[in-house]
Amino acid sequence: MKLTDINIKKAKPGIKTRKISDGGGLFIQIEPTGGKLWRYKYRFEGKQKLLALGKYPDVSLQEARERHQEARKQLAQGIDPAATKKARKAAGAERAANSFEVVAREWFQMWKTDKAESHYRKVIGRLEKDVFPYIGNRPIADISAPEVLTVIRRIESRGVCETARRVKENISQVMRYAIATGRSDRDPCPDLRGALKPATVKHMPTLTKPEEVAELLQAIDGYKGGQIVRAALRLAPLVFVRPGELRAAKWADIDLDRAEWKFTTSKTKTEHLVPLSRQAVEILEDIHPLTGDGEYVFPNVRPGRPISDATLNRALQTLGYDTANDICPHGFRAMARTLLAERLHFPAEVIEHQLAHKVPDALGTAYNRTKFLAERKTMMTAWADYLDKLKADALVVKFPKAS
Repeated sequence: MKLTDINIKKAKPGIKTRKISDGGGLFIQIEPTGGKLWRYKYRFEGKQKLLALGKYPDVSLQEARERHQEARKQLAQGIDPAATKKARKAAGAERAANSFEVVAREWFQMWKTDKAESHYRKVIGRLEKDVFPYIGNRPIADISAPEVLTVIRRIESRGVCETARRVKENISQVMRYAIATGRSDRDPCPDLRGALKPATVKHMPTLTKPEEVAELLQAIDGYKGGQIVRAALRLAPLVFVRPGELRAAKWADIDLDRAEWKFTTSKTKTEHLVPLSRQAVEILEDIHPLTGDGEYVFPNVRPGRPISDATLNRALQTLGYDTANDICPHGFRAMARTLLAERLHFPAEVIEHQLAHKVPDALGTAYNRTKFLAERKTMMTAWADYLDKLKADALVVKFPKAS
């Protein structure tokens, strides 16, 4: 007799395992513990085999019969149903092991080793927020250009086109890593060329009018906060390094006798040398008795850390500056770049080297820390003197135009 749901529900466990047949090799196995398991008994190449079809009631009677019929069709075609199930399970496990998120996290661990923490945290944050929830579980080899575009469009809808562009770059990096490690055949991101909204370039806010710079320098001198933050604020325009490099400055990298600061840049990972003007050395000598026994020039109140990313921002805001529109710590770089060229007339290549930008020369040689060193020392001294003059006079300082 064929099984019915009523028969199955009423079937009680015994001391031993027992079986109730549905015909054609399909039966339900009643365990002493009360479990009810679907099984298909068959022969393949002269050997008796057993195929598990699921557990009742998770797999209903109707579903068990459908799985049974599918297995019988495979058997009729000379295919072992148990081997097919095993292969599918292995393939599913492999696909799960090669999902986009798994591969992306593997790539991230390799990629982040030589990156600044502030940078790599932004990258993994973007992936976790905007990518993994939507295509993280997808096998990386199956991801198509339309799927990536859907992810990007979702970001663009928030009005953050630059973030969308960066996410696309990160996805492409992961895809290229998957290709290199044999888990995908191609990167779909190049197919999106022209499909993304153009990002609006937003430059870091800065001040480039001499009278505005003079007011800022006077405001910094009048800063009423802590000595450490005040020293960092005073040094920032003189050295115009990246904010993360300034706040993480270490005493071990600074030679006050030689008036030099050597460190590895956070962005390009190149060795960089900052000639220190007399004014910069004086600021460092003033702060040395306070922090010179420690690792960082500008230490945090929490031991073992420099001042935070937001510290200089807050200090500028305390002075009355809008760091989103007036000037931010990074803006000291643009300030120096502009005024060194327009007011002091230093060559662009000297300025760019002092900014630690990679500027290949005619022979293709990449940036090196000692190139134009004599010119840069002269420039840094002239720059510090120029800022002193602005601050003292609080007037626009006129320089003769370049002939």
